[in-house]
Amino acid sequence: MAGHDLCRTVAVCGHEAGYGEALHDLVGPDVLVATGGRELIRALAGLRRSGERACVVPMTLGRDPELVADTARTLRALPSGQALGTLLAEPFGTDRHLIAWLRAAANRVPETSALLVTAPSGGLFEDAGLYRIARLVRGNGAHRLVEVAIIGGDPDPAEGVRRCGLLGAAEVALLTAGFAPVEPPDVPGVTVVSAGWTVSRAALARVLAERVADARQRWSAHRDDGIAGGLTAADDHGHHHTHPPGEGHDHHHTHPPGADHGHDHDHPSHPPGAEHGDTHLPGAGPHDHGRPHVPSAAHVIRSTA
Repeated sequence: MAGHDLCRTVAVCGHEAGYGEALHDLVGPDVLVATGGRELIRALAGLRRSGERACVVPMTLGRDPELVADTARTLRALPSGQALGTLLAEPFGTDRHLIAWLRAAANRVPETSALLVTAPSGGLFEDAGLYRIARLVRGNGAHRLVEVAIIGGDPDPAEGVRRCGLLGAAEVALLTAGFAPVEPPDVPGVTVVSAGWTVSRAALARVLAERVADARQRWSAHRDDGIAGGLTAADDHGHHHTHPPGEGHDHHHTHPPGADHGHDHDHPSHPPGAEHGDTHLPGAGPHDHGRPHVPSAAHVIRSTA
C-alpha cells in the first residue's frame, strides 16, 4: 500500500492496560506502547522523524470508550504534516469480546469454584459496567457464584474473596477483565487461584494484526483514517443513569501523568427508562440498537481470538 509500507503499530493504553505497564511483557518490539495525550504525540513525532507511519490501536476491552475518543481527539489535533497517513484502528476489543474471553477463561475453572471478575478501577460508570459483564459471564455458565472486585476500588480483590467465602465458597478463581492477571490475595479460610491471562500473548498479537490490517484496508479503499469515527466513541458513555427533565450534567475524568488535558462532556437529559444495556456475544447476528458503534456503525469488529 503506497505511503504505508512502513507502518508501525502504536498501542495506546488506559486503565485496562495499567497505562501501558501490563503490555510491555506481552507485545513484541514491533509494537510501540504509549499512554494518551503528550506521550502519544511524542511517540508519533519520533516515528515520523524515522520515516515511519503509525497505526494507533486503542487498547480497550470495551470498558474504556473514552480512550478511543481521547485518542481520536489527540490525532485530530496533530499538525497536518504529521497527521497525514496516521491511522486510528478499531479498538482492540469490545465488551462482547471481553465477555466471550471471560467465559472461555471460566471454562478452565472447576465448576465448584466461585469466580471473581476483577479489573482496574476506571471510574464510576466503568466500574458499574463490570457488574453487568460479570452477570453476563454467569448467565450461560455453570458457576453458581460470580462476584466482582475492583483493583484500586471497592470491593478490592481481598474483600471480594472474603465476600465469596461468606457466601460459602471454599475456592475462588480470579478472572481478569484487563490485560494482566491479578495476584491472588491471601485470605484465611479460602483458596484463591488465578485463571491466568484472559487474552494470551498469541491472541493479543493476532488481534492487533487484524486491527491494523483492517485500518490499512479502510484507508486504501476509502481514504478513511478512522479519526472521525473515533470521535463519537464515547457519545453514549455514562448514559446508564437518568436525570430529571432538563437536568444534564458534566462528566470529568482523569488521565495519568503526562496526559494532562481536561475536558467536559455535556450530556442531554434522559427520560426515565432510557437505559439500554443489552449485550450480544460475537456471532449473534446483525441487529440495530439505534445508537453509534465504535468507531463505525457499518463495520463489524472481527475476531474473539
